[in-house]
Amino acid sequence: MDSLEPKKLALIRVLQILKKYSDYNHPMLQEDIAKKLESDYGIVLERKAISRNINLLREAGYVIESVRAGNYLDEREFEDSELRMLIDGVLSSKYITASHSKSLIEKLCGMSNKYFRSHVGHVYSVNDWSKTDNQALFYNIELIDDAIERRVQLKFDYNKYGIDKKLHKSSTNRVTPYQLILHNQRYYLMAHNEHWGNITFYRVDHITKMVTDERPATPITDLDGYKSGIDYKHLASAMPYMYTDQPQQIEFKADLGIVDQIIDWFGTDIRITPIDEKSVTINLKASPNAMEHWATQYINYVEVIKPTELRQRIHENLKSAEEKYR
Repeated sequence: MDSLEPKKLALIRVLQILKKYSDYNHPMLQEDIAKKLESDYGIVLERKAISRNINLLREAGYVIESVRAGNYLDEREFEDSELRMLIDGVLSSKYITASHSKSLIEKLCGMSNKYFRSHVGHVYSVNDWSKTDNQALFYNIELIDDAIERRVQLKFDYNKYGIDKKLHKSSTNRVTPYQLILHNQRYYLMAHNEHWGNITFYRVDHITKMVTDERPATPITDLDGYKSGIDYKHLASAMPYMYTDQPQQIEFKADLGIVDQIIDWFGTDIRITPIDEKSVTINLKASPNAMEHWATQYINYVEVIKPTELRQRIHENLKSAEEKYR
């Protein structure tokens, strides 16, 4: 039969066939490759020509192994285990819509061979996961990246969920964007609110009607507390709930059994002092507002000692809670 494609494309097609149909458990004879070339692409090649193409691919750096049962591509951009990790990340990410998740997972599956897909059964359960319904999220990320690169401001509506479980406009904002931060499986925009004059964290999946405002950005080094720029390690440990108040030195007692959770939340840049065989003292620098929230969550295991103002706020919260549950 006449070739449907020119034979000069054979080298690329042989590589594509090996990527799609071969691995350690599924080597391909040259006759098998020839059949795929003809059935999939209409290219007719002799075995010797296929052998030459495989050798050319090896010379180009592709790792193609030969065994008695045939040839297979032994090295890919991503190992199957790495693809599974990426797919799990997409699947569990609440900031990616269900339709985008499905599309991304399909693309990731396409980076392995046809046998990989059969091992990824949860590709088809994406609609069962809690996902945002904001279809503009990826477009917003592109606008944010562009504005940060060009040092200009952004304008957008910020939304909150109502009792109808839908997003409703809460405010209109003009901001200088500084950084996108992934936190608790959500994307946040760290930005300077040009009206209120403070740093705020906005959930990107709650942003709609974003447009570029060509006014120049406010340099972050002009802001109090950011003279040296953004300290990312400090951000990660000091603001576990994305509060923007200034961090303070905080001391609290904790049960020894939750040290693991404390390090998960605040990292290793903390001081741990044993009190006895059951408890420790923790010293760290964190947002008082975030610490108030965190300490309440672990109220049966934690006692805030300093600062006094924070300890008093937690005390008042507990009194208020007691009134509610009488």
